[in-house]
Amino acid sequence: MAQLKIKLVKSISGRIQKHIATAESLGLRKIGQETIQPDNEQTRGKIAKIGYLLEVTEVE
Repeated sequence: MAQLKIKLVKSISGRIQKHIATAESLGLRKIGQETIQPDNEQTRGKIAKIGYLLEVTEVE
């Protein structure tokens, strides 16, 4: 199964509460933090919500 490396590149400070909660559910709290998540529909949905704050790359 493919995985995604997700990095927070913009601050979540001052964003709407739903977007902050989505970032935190991905395990991201500070700029520069990275997490590896499974590439599935649920993760893709979260990325779609806050994609403007993230940098996403595929990991094999």
